[in-house]
Amino acid sequence: MADTPQKFAAFMLREADKGKPPQAALEQIGRDELPQESVLVRVAYSTLNYKDGLAITGSAPIVRRFPMVAGIDLAGEVVESASDRFAPGDEVVVNGYGLSERHWGGYAQYARVRDEFLLKLPRPLTPFQAMAFGTAGYTAALCVLALEEGGVKPAQGPILVTGASGGVGSVAVQLLAQRGFEVTACSGSAAAEARLTQWGAKEILPRTELAEAQGPLGSERWAGVVDSVGSQILANAIAQTRYGGVAAACGLAAGADLPLTVLPLILRGVRIQGVDSVMAPMTLREQAWALLAQAAEKSHLTASPQRMGSMNCRNWRRQF
Repeated sequence: MADTPQKFAAFMLREADKGKPPQAALEQIGRDELPQESVLVRVAYSTLNYKDGLAITGSAPIVRRFPMVAGIDLAGEVVESASDRFAPGDEVVVNGYGLSERHWGGYAQYARVRDEFLLKLPRPLTPFQAMAFGTAGYTAALCVLALEEGGVKPAQGPILVTGASGGVGSVAVQLLAQRGFEVTACSGSAAAEARLTQWGAKEILPRTELAEAQGPLGSERWAGVVDSVGSQILANAIAQTRYGGVAAACGLAAGADLPLTVLPLILRGVRIQGVDSVMAPMTLREQAWALLAQAAEKSHLTASPQRMGSMNCRNWRRQF
């Protein structure tokens, strides 16, 4: 650990008085304050997520123990390892597994992480590219895998991506288009239409077309659905899914309810596949990150730091 500074920066959340949000501040902490886990990682990048915002502001009870380093994901380089799975110099990524909830997260220059949480970055993916995709991109990859595992193929018809201008949706559009699927992007942002078309969407569907309650069965339109929205939009998308189609559901931006009848399930054999990014098994994570590694060269998100624009990748060594 000779190259590890005695003190380094971390964005720390500390418990406040009952009813008040946690005390959040950028602090200098000592390496002996890190959790006693098996792998020490020099953090290169992390991302900013909605869940992080909830944790930092105290808007939801995300943090289960204090003090807590925020950040639900990270990518970087192993500095020291007591695990036979990792060696110094390995580039790794971790997301989910309760980071920023029960385990210290990625908003620090260094992190100690359980070896079972870590995944070696598949070549040629870099730490920058991994966090340009971030947890949102990883979740999108899990959704694409869910469709393909369910037997959905490009020849069967278009795939609807809801919330297409968001983090999960925008990556899903690109991954699906790269894999030969015809993509219909549903978005409430007119300003995003040109970008979504550039990223591979063949059709843009205004969100208003799916936002209001419709009949329990609609015309069969979609061979599959990637949904990060939930509520009425997901219900309508499922009602329009073709016979034997799959709807991969991973979010609740519009609400946690699902006003749906069983008719699409029992009359058309439609399958609803839940997608969990937090506790997904390592074998599935490896498949998702391998998919992202294949897509990185053609992705509009991972070309260079200068092209990131408003994306949420942050280099903590530079920032701090």
